[in-house]
Amino acid sequence: MRKLFDNFINCGILGWCMEIVFTAMGRIRRRQFSLRGDTSIWMFPIYGCAALFAPLFRLMKKKPLLMRGLAYMSMIFSMEFISGLLLKSKSLCPWDYSRSRWNISRVIRLDYAPYWFGAGLLFEKLLTKPEEG
Repeated sequence: MRKLFDNFINCGILGWCMEIVFTAMGRIRRRQFSLRGDTSIWMFPIYGCAALFAPLFRLMKKKPLLMRGLAYMSMIFSMEFISGLLLKSKSLCPWDYSRSRWNISRVIRLDYAPYWFGAGLLFEKLLTKPEEG
C-alpha cells in the first residue's frame, strides 16, 4: 500500500510538472516569453491515478514501443475523458477544448495524441524503474 501511495504522489508531481512546462511552452506561439506555466489542483489526483496502471506497465514493458505507447495513450484519453466529464458536470473542469476542431465533448483533444503517447511512456519509465537497495 505504501508503494502505491508513493507512486501516486510521484505520478501526481510528474504530471503537474509536465503540464506546467507544456502550458509554458504553448505561450511561445502567442509571443508571451515569460513562459509562465499553469495547472490546477484537480490535476494532481488525475495524474496520480497513473499509479494504478503500474502492473500493466510492468506487463507491457517487453512489448514493442509503438504498441505500448498506443495502449498508454488510449488509457490516458479514457481517464481524461471520464475525469473531464465528471468535473464538467460539477462546473469544476479546469480545461475546455471547445476551440479545438479535434475535441470530443470539449474534454479531450485528439491532436494531443502524440503528447499522451509520450506521457504514457514517461509514466511507464517512472513506475517500472528497478528497485533500489
